[in-house]
Amino acid sequence: MIHPDDARALSDAQIAQFIEQGFVRIDNAFPRELADAGRAIMWRDLPCSEHDPSTWTRPVVRLPGYGEEPFRQAINTPVLHRAFDQIAGSGRWSPRHNIGTFPVRFPHPDDPGDAGWHVDVSFPGEDCDPDERSDFSTWRVNVNSRGRALLMLFLFSDVGEDDAPTRIRVGSHLPMARYLAPAGEAGRARMNLEHMGADCELALATGEAGTVYLCHPFLVHAAQKHRGKRPRFMAQPALGSGEPYRLARQDGAYSPVEIAIRQALGMR
Repeated sequence: MIHPDDARALSDAQIAQFIEQGFVRIDNAFPRELADAGRAIMWRDLPCSEHDPSTWTRPVVRLPGYGEEPFRQAINTPVLHRAFDQIAGSGRWSPRHNIGTFPVRFPHPDDPGDAGWHVDVSFPGEDCDPDERSDFSTWRVNVNSRGRALLMLFLFSDVGEDDAPTRIRVGSHLPMARYLAPAGEAGRARMNLEHMGADCELALATGEAGTVYLCHPFLVHAAQKHRGKRPRFMAQPALGSGEPYRLARQDGAYSPVEIAIRQALGMR
């Protein structure tokens, strides 16, 4: 457990884990009280009743971005800011004032329809219609992770193994970097990643409300069907870039995100 008053949010061992495995879990990254307040707001916006499971008729309901006080506070705790500095690099990330969209997952027998293996794209391609920027099918990701410093998973409810935890292919950010490198600055779009990292160990993003997973932007992950009893509330915001990641720095001051990419590409 990380004490909020510690000068460093993450230990050397946790930084090494991030470089090797592509993610690190921070318990108590934000107070449970903020998670409780956030869920209360979202229940008011959901088209169903918290206390009547018969109204939970859809496997997933997406709620638009939230920037109210509990969400803004949750994503800007001192421990998280220190962790961002340690992993993305001081001055190399952009603060967020909202936490983005929540895909709220309900216990349901149907396939949610969005459980494919993927990485999150981060910038529009040249073929992207300026009037259709919400259509992410033409968005791209490149080997410098243009526009995205980190992928983050914010648990606003307790999430056990049956509660539709995000599936993570441990270490998949390394083969993903090698896949992106030949595409250069233009990057790739419309990727089929069902087999990317298929031989990697599987981890589940479980934990108590207030847990946050900080993930390498190339980490291959997927949703899954909810087999538990209570709806799962989790946000998956991007941490924006303050400056582009670089794989060649004269001063050698590489962030752990950059170190992982460089190691994947055999750069020394």
